[in-house]
Amino acid sequence: MKRLSWLAIIASALALSACGTTPGKQTQAPRAPQSGQLELALRSGTYTCEQDIRIRVEREIREGANVRIDIVWNGDGYRLERDASYSGLPRFEDAARSLVWIDLPWKSLLLDGKTNTPLVNECRFG
Repeated sequence: MKRLSWLAIIASALALSACGTTPGKQTQAPRAPQSGQLELALRSGTYTCEQDIRIRVEREIREGANVRIDIVWNGDGYRLERDASYSGLPRFEDAARSLVWIDLPWKSLLLDGKTNTPLVNECRFG
């Protein structure tokens, strides 16, 4: 019985001492650029989307930032300018022709700029 009491006391002391230790140095998540917009390492080339639709995307990178894309979709060419997004994700818009291209880390999609409904979804490089 005394042995069990000593084990309980030692376990309690260890538990209390663990509460008083300071955690080790924590790593911080990478900061977004000063603009608040994320820069994903996405490539130019052909993106294959749902229903085997293909969209050609050419990215214009200036000073490490993707500032514009040119896309070819349904046989027509469009130039979409980078538009700051609340989330910081890459968002490109051709306001005159009501097209929006959004890049997510795992896929991209093309939206109708007036209704924000997807025109083409699940676009992936290659």
